[in-house]
Amino acid sequence: MHIIKSSLILCALAVAASHAWSAAPSATTKPKNRLAAKAAPAVKAPEPEAEDNTPLNEEQMAASTQVHAGDADCEFKNKVSVTPDPDKPGRFRLQFGKLVFNMAPEPTTTGAVRLEDKKAGVVWLQIPTKSMLMNTKVGQRMIDFCMNSAQISEAQSAALAGAQADGSPAPAIAPAIAAPLVGASITPESSIKQ
Repeated sequence: MHIIKSSLILCALAVAASHAWSAAPSATTKPKNRLAAKAAPAVKAPEPEAEDNTPLNEEQMAASTQVHAGDADCEFKNKVSVTPDPDKPGRFRLQFGKLVFNMAPEPTTTGAVRLEDKKAGVVWLQIPTKSMLMNTKVGQRMIDFCMNSAQISEAQSAALAGAQADGSPAPAIAPAIAAPLVGASITPESSIKQ
């Protein structure tokens, strides 16, 4: 009888322990809601630290004259604003959403314009037909296909020159390039000729 009683007590304890163990939330449990499962926390972009006050050299000052200041329309209806810093000649403030970066021009050998916030690990690359914002700490693009009015004109001219050179009709890329002017977005898919 004593063996049966102790066996029953052990079974009751085992059941209670397994119930308590399964009721405790675990970090690996899946959400019951599909929408909750899709809503992963967004990766935070680097936040700007204290401003860099080191003086710019002659090459950096020369590169600053090539920067397209103003608003640029980007992919997925995003916008980037590049404005000269009124207190620091040659330096720029770049705003993307709620993020603001303190950028300094860096000379390049390729002809591309490069603005960099070394403390935040962010680089703005500007070529004649588009610009992009890169996070150098993780090696990813934060935003791409950014174009201001000067870059839109350059891209249209290049597309038309290419069409005239081979005798083909107006290129399919021209409407996609003009899209930011009317408030639409540019995506990589919109510039593919179908």
